Amino acid sequence: MIDMNEEQVIYFVRHGQSEANKHGIIQGHAEFPLSKLGQMQAKLAADWFVETKLNEIFSSDLSRARFTAEAIGHRQNNGRLHVHSEPLVREVGLGPLEGMTREQMADQFPEMKSEALLTSGIDGTETIEAITLRCEKLTEKLTDLPSGNIAVVSHGGFISIYLMYLIIGSGWHKANRPFVIGNTGITKVVFTNGTPKIHYTNNQQHLQTEGDLTSSTVVY
Repeated sequence: MIDMNEEQVIYFVRHGQSEANKHGIIQGHAEFPLSKLGQMQAKLAADWFVETKLNEIFSSDLSRARFTAEAIGHRQNNGRLHVHSEPLVREVGLGPLEGMTREQMADQFPEMKSEALLTSGIDGTETIEAITLRCEKLTEKLTDLPSGNIAVVSHGGFISIYLMYLIIGSGWHKANRPFVIGNTGITKVVFTNGTPKIHYTNNQQHLQTEGDLTSSTVVY
């Protein structure tokens, strides 16, 4: 009997440590390059994927994700697997908070002591409605792809939100987000006929192969 199931295996990968991560700076859409540690993490993530034949790689259009994605692509199909830029998976826009440390943010925006960073509602930050629309469009795009293995290189905040969206839909912002996503943490989601199953989150085993190269995680 022929199995007619359509299955997309999606590996969500957070980018390697950036200079902003290293120094405790809020990024959002702001551009920061990978640190030296981040570049090593990207290489190790690429090594991990060698045993997995990827059909496609999509990346946030922010350079810290793009560098990580290109490191992965370089180890696939003799270095010929093209990285597709995908703005749908860029980090949540944080407007006036971008470029600040947490301490600076607390001084200038005292209300942030009790508000979640990604859903504060501060003027100039990305709205819940806009983030939800991105999640909807991303799901449509992923489930329309042919069956296969797909890597999506994104950001800790967006990945944690997208996982909540897969679980409870457009009400994702009303619930606690329990996911912690470290630099180059790998999360596996399988869509079968459009229905998602989360197999694991934040796998960082690849960062243990040359000593412990994990870096601090940011709780969003």
